[in-house]
Amino acid sequence: MSQTNTSLLDEVVQWSQETCREELKAVLPKLTSLHHKSEGWDDHIRVLKIITDMFLPHVALSDLENECFSKILPKAVTMFDSMMKELSIQVGGLSSQNTELCSLLRNILKESEVFYCGRLSLVADLLQSLFKEAYALHKALLELLDRLSLDGSSSEEDVSDVVIVIHSLLDICSVISNLDMALHANTWKFLIKQSLKYQSLVEEDLRHGDISSSLCGNLLASFHNAVDLAEQINLAGLQEATQSPEHKLFQKTAKMCRFFANTLVHYVKEFKAFLTRSCRSFHQMYLQILSKFPPSLFAPALPPSLSEDLNAAAVVPMDALLFQLLPLRPFAEVVLQEDLRLSPQHELPQCLLLANVLEQLASQPEEVLQLWQSGSQFSEETPRLPLYRAVLRSFRHCYAERKLPVLLPGVMIKGQAQGQVSLHHHVCVHLCASVAVLPPQYFPVLELCLVEATLQADTQTALLAADVWCFTARYGTAELCLHHVLLIAHLVKTCSAECYQTYHLGLLLRRMLFLMTPSHQMDLLARFPPSEAENLPIWRHVLLRALSNDASQRVVSDVITLGQTVLTDWQSGGYKLGQVCKVNAVLQCLLVVVQGKSPLETQCASSASRIVTELWQRMAPHQVQIHHVLHSTLQLLLSLTAVLVKNMEMQVIIQALVCVDAVMSQKCADELLLAALEFLSSLGKVFIPPDSRSDIVPRLGSLFGTLLAESSSWLLHQHALEAFAHFAEVTNHEEVISYSLCVEETKSKVVNFLSKTVNTPEGVEESRLERIEAEKTVLEQHYHKLETSNQVSTELSAQSVTHSEPQAKRARQESGADEEYSCYMQAAERALRALHALVTAKTDTQEPPPAPRPPSWLASRLQELQVLLSDLSSATSINKPM
Repeated sequence: MSQTNTSLLDEVVQWSQETCREELKAVLPKLTSLHHKSEGWDDHIRVLKIITDMFLPHVALSDLENECFSKILPKAVTMFDSMMKELSIQVGGLSSQNTELCSLLRNILKESEVFYCGRLSLVADLLQSLFKEAYALHKALLELLDRLSLDGSSSEEDVSDVVIVIHSLLDICSVISNLDMALHANTWKFLIKQSLKYQSLVEEDLRHGDISSSLCGNLLASFHNAVDLAEQINLAGLQEATQSPEHKLFQKTAKMCRFFANTLVHYVKEFKAFLTRSCRSFHQMYLQILSKFPPSLFAPALPPSLSEDLNAAAVVPMDALLFQLLPLRPFAEVVLQEDLRLSPQHELPQCLLLANVLEQLASQPEEVLQLWQSGSQFSEETPRLPLYRAVLRSFRHCYAERKLPVLLPGVMIKGQAQGQVSLHHHVCVHLCASVAVLPPQYFPVLELCLVEATLQADTQTALLAADVWCFTARYGTAELCLHHVLLIAHLVKTCSAECYQTYHLGLLLRRMLFLMTPSHQMDLLARFPPSEAENLPIWRHVLLRALSNDASQRVVSDVITLGQTVLTDWQSGGYKLGQVCKVNAVLQCLLVVVQGKSPLETQCASSASRIVTELWQRMAPHQVQIHHVLHSTLQLLLSLTAVLVKNMEMQVIIQALVCVDAVMSQKCADELLLAALEFLSSLGKVFIPPDSRSDIVPRLGSLFGTLLAESSSWLLHQHALEAFAHFAEVTNHEEVISYSLCVEETKSKVVNFLSKTVNTPEGVEESRLERIEAEKTVLEQHYHKLETSNQVSTELSAQSVTHSEPQAKRARQESGADEEYSCYMQAAERALRALHALVTAKTDTQEPPPAPRPPSWLASRLQELQVLLSDLSSATSINKPM
């Protein structure tokens, strides 16, 4: 602003009211011009304040519009919009955590009257009187419309007028939604009332999609407003101030939320046949509401009393809404769609929604049950999953909620207080309760879903499926249980020994044996006798305490007899590496036998000890390092020795320590190291004679020290601490402890573990949740890789069985030259290394298993290979680019 204009303003502010009246005609146009030319907010506000305070009171009412308002207000509106935009930008970068700023803004808005120089009340009175007149007119109009009445004989024009009135009321609702809560609610009441009053006449002409969409929008808006208010009350510490303005506003907003929720339920109940296109909106609304309440990890921190009010206002009506939506096929198709992609905050609400569906289906008619339980049956249908499969898949996606875990209210039991349960427990109870009332024709679908869940990669989902499967077997007949056990045993037998499905099925089989009658257990033994090597993959998963005494004795006898036979055959065959897998299979079942007998019978312990001792005599560190198949043998021998350690000779224990020491010098599997820790821990129960202490004590201490210092895996580190603590608790040879704790850092870790020192907590909840979500991403990628590779191998196996004739040639898949060369070179290297190990092994007569003498033709064939390698080398040099 120029110096001249500034001088004018400084002069004017000194004038009296009389001077302002006298100079009005001359000065007001100048001030108006300055108002238009001012650019900064301060200059604009200063000029506007001078005009309104000093000159506006002297302008005649007839001249206000032409002389003042028409010239001032457009510029004022522009400046106000610019100011609000800037404020929005500034506020957008803030959060509800800025309590001091919130308090400052709140104080400013209570002091608004001061800033408007006492004139705000005049405007407020005018607006209030105008609103009262409009409200009275609106009320009178609604009363007049309510007195009208139509019947079946009414003309199409009359019906069309009613439809127009209802749609007009809908438009009015969108205008007054933020004006007055009571007016908004009363208009909606009248709209719904008129829709129901003339339902038979207007239901086909109403814009049901717009009405339901508006109801959902108003419900979500009032719900989110109530959540925000509850958060502010919590941050400001106003939980107990029930008479505060914030608390009263929250109660009004929650009441509006309840009104819209109940109105939506009522509307859906009456017009559900016309709301098929709104089912996706209903589904999303349900998920959004549930995501704002515990145990959702994304729920805001709200005072318990306010959270209960919101729950009654929003969540309780959602259950009633779900009951109305269950018969709608489009809603089932939305909820059960196979490729449903949800954000992380909606995964748990989806799981809880499906559990709620399970609970409500019991009271639904047959056609609704068929809709949800069977899944899509024909190709022309929109694909949808069976409900049980959808529940299990949804549970799998709730990784973070299972990891923490989140807690939900448990089932009320008479005479007991309601407890908190995990998501696994909650879903399992709903699944089992649904199975208990499931009609027989849906059991094939249930069994198929359980098989699929058991065979997928996520272990906890497989455990949930196993829980439901065991309930199904226990709830049904003994014959049904036998049928399931035979099916599972067949699947275990046909699975690869190293795949994850084997362990899931084995766990299920182990649990199902507890539910069988003794006679049916003997039937299982007759169908899959342990005396046959091909059935050993089944019996490696059982627990002997699950069997009757007769069945248990039969398994022990058959396994030990078979073990001795396999060992004798291996010995007579020259201890060939190709037969080691059969030996390992027997050892796995032998481990089940010795672990399942407590106390171990003398004859059983003696027989098992002879087998283990003979195998230890054939184990040599060099052979174990070369041949990976012997790692599994070593692992099983260590676990067996840990159980039979009191029956083992000192020379066998020394041999075991030497093998463990040799294997630990190179990278080996965690399973082998865990078995080694089990073995080392068991040595605390053994008295070491003086003549063997020099061979055992230093080596034992060194192994413990190495494993205690292992920090690459928290699992190994934890097991090492537990194994060492158990050893130190029972051993008589305390010198091993000093050998193990020669490193100060290791000693500190052990002391902290023994004193139960708690490590530093992870920190804030947000960082923990981020870590868990990152884990989920990695695990899902790993599971997808496992399941994809297993699916490919399964398909190839099925093709090899079903196709007796050669298939047509497939198009050649082009691959890079580097990849092809690398593939052939790796195959050649593996073959040559294996041949080298076989030839050199014969020179060491003390290392088992001894290799057969090289055949006479081997030398000449090697010379031919050498010539071929020379030719390849020459060709490579010739083709090398310049």
